[in-house]
Amino acid sequence: MINITFVEQDGTRHEVKVNAGDDLMHAALDNNIDGVIGECGGACACATCHVYLEPRIVELLPPPNSNELEMLDFTVSMGDDASRLGCQVRITKIMEGMIVQLPEKQV
Repeated sequence: MINITFVEQDGTRHEVKVNAGDDLMHAALDNNIDGVIGECGGACACATCHVYLEPRIVELLPPPNSNELEMLDFTVSMGDDASRLGCQVRITKIMEGMIVQLPEKQV
């Protein structure tokens, strides 16, 4: 199990244990994290699982593909280099202790 902390805009922290191989969107939904909707179920067809990753993690991940980049353009909250769609980020051991910031809103 991998320990990840989701942090809401108001500072509320949700420390969860998730399985390697799961994606961040399902990790949030399975743990009832407010702030992640996952409207399309993980098909990379919406932007309701937008999250901000730590820079140290962003550097270790493959860059977003063109589909994810297109969907990130539709995020309600301002995107930046740390923006990813949770459905496109697979959890690995390198994410142990990672902090995931949630945007102010998804829709």
